[in-house]
Amino acid sequence: MIKQTLTILILFISLLVNAQETITITGQIIDQETQETLPFVSISVNDEATNAIVTGTISDDNGRFEIKDLKTGKYIINITYLGFETIQRKIASGGLNPIFDLGKIELKSSAEALDEVTIEAKRATVNSALDKKSFSLTDNVAQSGGSVVDAMKTMPGVAFDQEGKVVLRGSDKVVVLIDGKQSSLTGFGNQKGLSNIPASNIERIEIINNPSAKYDANGFAGIVNIIYKKEKQTGLNGDVGLSFGLGALSKRKQDTPTDYGSFSVNPKLIPSLNLNYRTDKLNYFLQSEFIIQEALPNNEFTTRNYDDGRNIISQVPENRRQFRSIITGGVDWELSENDAITFSGMFDREKHIDTSQVVFINLDNNVRNRLYTWKEEEITSFINVAANYKHNFPQAGHSLSANAQYTRGLEDESYFLNDSSAVRVGRDMTNIRAIEHTTSLSTDYARALSSGKIEAGAKVRFRNLPVDYTINRGNESIIYPDLGSFLIWKENLYAFYGNYLLEKELFDVEAGLRAEQTDVSYVLDPQNAYYPSNDKYDYFELFPSLRFTYKLNDKNKLSLFYNRRVDRPGEPELRIFPKYDDPELLKVGNPYLRPQFTNSVEAAHRYNWGSGSLFSAIYHRQIKGAYQRIFSVDNSNPDYDIVNRIYQNTGESTNTGIELLFSQDLTENWKLTASTNIYRNSINAFEGTLLFPFVRPFSIAKSSDTAGDFKISNSFTLPYEIEAQVTGLYYSKRNIPQGEELARSSVDLGLKKSIWDKKGEITLSASDLFNNFGLRQRIKGEGFTALYENYYETQIVRLGMKYKF
Repeated sequence: MIKQTLTILILFISLLVNAQETITITGQIIDQETQETLPFVSISVNDEATNAIVTGTISDDNGRFEIKDLKTGKYIINITYLGFETIQRKIASGGLNPIFDLGKIELKSSAEALDEVTIEAKRATVNSALDKKSFSLTDNVAQSGGSVVDAMKTMPGVAFDQEGKVVLRGSDKVVVLIDGKQSSLTGFGNQKGLSNIPASNIERIEIINNPSAKYDANGFAGIVNIIYKKEKQTGLNGDVGLSFGLGALSKRKQDTPTDYGSFSVNPKLIPSLNLNYRTDKLNYFLQSEFIIQEALPNNEFTTRNYDDGRNIISQVPENRRQFRSIITGGVDWELSENDAITFSGMFDREKHIDTSQVVFINLDNNVRNRLYTWKEEEITSFINVAANYKHNFPQAGHSLSANAQYTRGLEDESYFLNDSSAVRVGRDMTNIRAIEHTTSLSTDYARALSSGKIEAGAKVRFRNLPVDYTINRGNESIIYPDLGSFLIWKENLYAFYGNYLLEKELFDVEAGLRAEQTDVSYVLDPQNAYYPSNDKYDYFELFPSLRFTYKLNDKNKLSLFYNRRVDRPGEPELRIFPKYDDPELLKVGNPYLRPQFTNSVEAAHRYNWGSGSLFSAIYHRQIKGAYQRIFSVDNSNPDYDIVNRIYQNTGESTNTGIELLFSQDLTENWKLTASTNIYRNSINAFEGTLLFPFVRPFSIAKSSDTAGDFKISNSFTLPYEIEAQVTGLYYSKRNIPQGEELARSSVDLGLKKSIWDKKGEITLSASDLFNNFGLRQRIKGEGFTALYENYYETQIVRLGMKYKF
């Protein structure tokens, strides 16, 4: 039955067709004998298959020519001039290299005359690249009015974990870029913040599974590049919008008996305003969104069965009241015909108050062991300022750019903890204040060649993150003693890269090498009793990338990839101060955590036809030093056991799979897209040592399991110009360290109607209609087993309106 189901699903897998790409052809004509430039030389572009003229131009006073907006395909370039022999050049473009610089072309004198050249226009063959997938958010209906995370739920090949992180091919080690750059909003190490970026401000999202050497080396699962909208019309224009929503309309599991319970039917109000004013030389832009809501970001049920016979259940509902403002603005300034600079800034501030009441119930006699109440007040803010300069040389595709960026991130988090039970009566308070400073400088050089391009660049990045920790201990404090009151984490990165692309008629080759030197230090308060010394280390690594593409024909391409990447732990994974939302299930970082390195290989094939496409890939990854949370019992307290969830490096693992993506226009009004990713996770046995809160060994058994993600989306154009979209997704059971993650599924629905002569639109969307997308894990630890169920808010209905002016 499983094999039959998989076979059926594979037949319907999918990928959205990328937008048709265009290329530019440029060069300079000179006299072979005198080496002087030749103006007014005729350049014609002929289709290779039919020899029909597609377009053409003439060289300028300096002998230069440039042909823009030519559709990708195979062409013959004819260069003719009265009194000179005709020169031909072949171009085979598949959409990978956008600019072909033919360089200096020498014409040899001839006594023959040249007939007049007639220029005609004709559309070339459409081809799609294999190195990335690009998705426009214009047609996204099922998640209208939501965040980037909500919008990406409809994209083939993209999955998510319970923290809202993007999962590509079974891994959340994904780098998130905004307009090609890292920022404090999305994180400099592992990803964050996608749930806070409004989808309405985004033009498209690119998924790059095998990035070239010009990208930072972190993120072995790939790169998500978020492209913001930029208005191209002159004058003042923009849009204003308002969205209202309700979340957690039903409960997946009955709350444990407390006064608070978990939030439900959570209201959400999201106004937005976007402005753009463009002149000949300047473009001013402002994008803003405000979020006022109640939410349930976590709702954790944990059933623990100890080897001594005790069976305990607890629930931690994170009931949130939140206000968030995100404002992005700047100016694009065209200094000259070849020089431009952009100044931009981003301000993001959030304040939320979380409240929760947690009971611990003995399932054998249904007696409450303790009642634990906590409140969290947190303010986070990010300030990002950047300057981007670009110089274009006279030759198309020849450019030099520089970027300077500074970000400041603030986290000010206070916990108020209150126990009232037979176990303990007492109050504690903790405060964490972390301020992250990141400065980066980079430069990139690119030059188009006759059949490809070269790229080179350098980058330096300095990160400094001091953390202050304040503890006010109450009676019989539950907070571990001797943690200290501060830590300082620093990371300095120095990188250089070179990349070469060759594009020929039958094949493409892209090869690159990135070199990175990383210096890390982690200074702890000397009062910390758990980690005996400060941590400081550095490493120099080379990160090669290679891609070879063979063009079977205009509709079929086959590519081979090799990539080496790194994932560095971020401050949340390193932080030594435990999170006390559940005092018997403590989450804590590890300052001795080390990076994990990944080697990956992939074979991919793409087939395009007029109304659809099919993409297939087979990949294998080998991960060394993988890190994740380990469950371990701390039985040092005589009244109750504490289960620590501590980040640890856990040796080697592999991830091997097949990804299939399919798209088809079934009718003029019905489009089907679907995807599947079937993979096998193999985790090697590993034994290590935990240092917190006391030294003890831990072990992970060897495990291997096959899992799969499946997604299907249908888009319809209904009467009265109504657009509809229905998306279904299913994540199968999969193995994780110390256990397994159980299957889950979701169905999303969206409707969109244009009004006011298409200047306005009304949207209605509903995510996780049947409330089946909560996370469930079975854990086998030392001395206990656990069932972890997180039924956080996934079911949301939104009604939105937007007006463009």
